[in-house]
Amino acid sequence: MTGAAFSQPKRVLIVHSVGRDFSPWDDYARKIREELRLQSKDPIDIFEASLSTARFPDGNEDAFVDYLNAVFSERKLDLIMTIGGPAARFFQQNRQRIFPSIPTLYAALAQRMSANAPATDAMVSVSVDVLSTLEQILKLVPETTKVFIVIGGSPIEKLWLEEMRKLFQPLTSRLEITYSNDLSLEEILKQVAILPPRSFIVYAQMLVDAAGVVHEGNRAIDRIHAVANAPIFSEQDAFFGRGIVGGRMTNISDVSRQTTAVAVRILGGESPGSIKTPPISAASPRYDWRELKRWNISESQLPPGSEVFFRVPGLWEQYRPQLTAVMAAILLQAGIIALLLVERRRRLVAQAEATSRRQEVVRLNRVTTASVLSSSIAHELNQPLGAILSNTEAAQMLLKAHPLDMAQLGEILSDIVRDEQRASEIISGLRNLLNNRTEADLRTLDLNDAVRDVVKIVSPEVTRRGVILRTILATEPLRVRCDPIHLQQVIINLVMNGVDAMDEVANPHNLTIRTNLADTGDVEARISDSGPGISNDKLATIFNAFVTTKPQGTGLGLPIARTILESYGGELWAENRTRGAVFSFKLPLAKA
Repeated sequence: MTGAAFSQPKRVLIVHSVGRDFSPWDDYARKIREELRLQSKDPIDIFEASLSTARFPDGNEDAFVDYLNAVFSERKLDLIMTIGGPAARFFQQNRQRIFPSIPTLYAALAQRMSANAPATDAMVSVSVDVLSTLEQILKLVPETTKVFIVIGGSPIEKLWLEEMRKLFQPLTSRLEITYSNDLSLEEILKQVAILPPRSFIVYAQMLVDAAGVVHEGNRAIDRIHAVANAPIFSEQDAFFGRGIVGGRMTNISDVSRQTTAVAVRILGGESPGSIKTPPISAASPRYDWRELKRWNISESQLPPGSEVFFRVPGLWEQYRPQLTAVMAAILLQAGIIALLLVERRRRLVAQAEATSRRQEVVRLNRVTTASVLSSSIAHELNQPLGAILSNTEAAQMLLKAHPLDMAQLGEILSDIVRDEQRASEIISGLRNLLNNRTEADLRTLDLNDAVRDVVKIVSPEVTRRGVILRTILATEPLRVRCDPIHLQQVIINLVMNGVDAMDEVANPHNLTIRTNLADTGDVEARISDSGPGISNDKLATIFNAFVTTKPQGTGLGLPIARTILESYGGELWAENRTRGAVFSFKLPLAKA
């Protein structure tokens, strides 16, 4: 074990000027106690006592001297430290009666009250410039006309009152200065609540009011701040943050640190009289942001180098992590939404392009079908056109005859009209098949009528190729809602597939178109042929693109037909029968 581990604690007696719970001295004592434990290498044993004569003029100092001698006669003190002017004055006057050989340090006393300190003692004084408080206020609020000074009636406060009267005398021509030393705290509260405009309050000290009531701690300043209708200023740092606006104030922490540093040197063996420290001046101006806002004092009016404390943080400062996370989430969400919108636009463009290409393929399929039927259609047109020509020549000859046979001429003209209508129907059917519309022309139509129109279009080709075409149509109308041309294209494609399939087999070549109302309530059509049927390996893939059973086929007709039917809510399927194949499709029954 080292010797340091067994070292005796240093005994320090702290003597308060008024009491442990009176500002600002209690703030000094608390900070000094904290600093002693931080700065001293040796353990510290702190004793505290309070002087009563600073509060009461009839206090018995002799009794206090006897008390201290009695308490510490058996306990050797290493250092006596006084807090404030009254305690320092008491020890200066009774130095020979109270431990004359014990090192003494006078702390936190005003420089103007330190002239009588013995040269053998150490001292940390404060340069208190009360006049500068008023000067700072006048610079900050130049329009001020009235000053209300809060100060009590204890002996120490009376000393400061006389000092302030002398210092403030030059300003009385400009300011109306009122002192509260003759008022109780309750009367002071009434006064500060009704001060006229352009007034301010200087809080000097309130230990004992005129009624003899003692005010410990910060209760007096708190009550005054609650009712005051004018800004409050003070030179005391202890009241900063409790309602005073601010300014140049003595910094309690600085004074306490320097006092503790001197105390540690004395406890370390240095002579108190050899330690000289300059008076500590007021710190840089400090202001309370809340009071500046309350009294509408702009920060631009503050003197250079001022610091603003107690600023209420904005929403960003209070919730920076949360707001950052929210903003990140919003930006991420916005990015995802933007990406989705871009993808949606690209998909819509792709869908539009695919629809356009599909419609083009559908049209090309119609053109291909029409090309296959063109020779038969041309042959079919020759019949009505030839008949029209023959009837026209006969009419011309009949017109030259005398007398004119009007009955026979009428019959000829009727034949011409009939043949013209037949040619017109053939051309109209072909034109509709080749129609270049890019958007569906939705309408409600009868499936039976669509079958009849298809029969008119394909009849010449079917007849030319020796196919017997039969239609077995439902007796009731089968209403569907779709584009008529699309429906015609589907039926023509299925009919021509059946016709092509029968080219590979011997007669008979039979093709049947049936329509009916299915049990499910859908409209159904079945196109059956007498061809060779569909091989099992292709039956499952017959509706895939580019799959065909014909040597010259493109493999697009059936996929296009299925796509058309599915776009209207229908379906298309194929199956084999005993001889040949059957292609069937369904479409929803249109509502009336």
